Amino acid sequence: MSPPTEHLQDPVLAHARKDFATLRGELTVQQALDDIRRHGIGEKIVYFYVVDAGERLVGVVPTRRLLTAPLDKTLADIMIGRVIAIPETATLLEVCELFAMHKLLAFPVVDARRRMLGVVDVSLFTEEVFDIAERERTGELFESLGIRVAQVHDAAPGRAFRYRFPWLLTTILSGTCCALLASVFEITLAKSLVLTFFLTMVLGLGESVSIQSMTMTIQALRSIRPTWRWYLAALRRELGAALLLGAACGGTVGLIVWLWRGAALAAVAIGSSILLALCAACLFGLSIPAVLHALKLDPKIAAGPVTLAFTDLFTLLFYFSVAALML
Repeated sequence: MSPPTEHLQDPVLAHARKDFATLRGELTVQQALDDIRRHGIGEKIVYFYVVDAGERLVGVVPTRRLLTAPLDKTLADIMIGRVIAIPETATLLEVCELFAMHKLLAFPVVDARRRMLGVVDVSLFTEEVFDIAERERTGELFESLGIRVAQVHDAAPGRAFRYRFPWLLTTILSGTCCALLASVFEITLAKSLVLTFFLTMVLGLGESVSIQSMTMTIQALRSIRPTWRWYLAALRRELGAALLLGAACGGTVGLIVWLWRGAALAAVAIGSSILLALCAACLFGLSIPAVLHALKLDPKIAAGPVTLAFTDLFTLLFYFSVAALML
């Protein structure tokens, strides 16, 4: 591994600046400006960070916003409350990935109680990491980060095809498996034709829920460092939502089947399979982007086809298996 890449394994605190500016949220803009003039600020201040009485980070105020806000406004009124912070345990590799994802100029470094320990700004990477002579070396660096934007942004059609098509093969493979799975349950379909009528709806529900979970997971992965604790908490939350969604959707579709066809047993079978399918969809929507992120693959490109492939397979498996058992 090349030296610049090894350098990215350094702990972030070893390179964080300590000349950051913190202000209390109850200060007005005028008081904050007076305090800055009185105490001075560091050489490379990009953002002003707002802390509470316990010195915990609660917001950030960009310099431009501070200079243009009404003087009688408090910092709590003008600050951005959702701050993307870097844990003190992070490495430069992980910090570099955050810069590439969010395009911000600086990030605060915090401890477990969200007390600020330092600041890293983008100049750290432009000066120490990206000062590489050969373009190929820069490509290797970004490849180690799992960032392949250059491969799809403004890329030629052929190059974009090579990058995206392998993931679409997942969809083709899963579609073939779904067709084979349906053929195994030919007798079940023949016994209850109503199953065919609602097959597209059930698949659509599973895919919709998996995409919702996947989208929220990808957004969360942009601002946090995933851990087992985070995953288990997110899993509990997603499964709770899936049970409610599955019960509501399954009950609604089951009622439609019963009112339309008068087939009570088929209504129960379809409704139950929807409940199971939506639970699986939430599980895949959370787990697959998290796994891809851990493997340093780009979830934005790969998560969609893989998540939908698993969702379709398990949706059909639950749909046909429950129907075969009950009908």
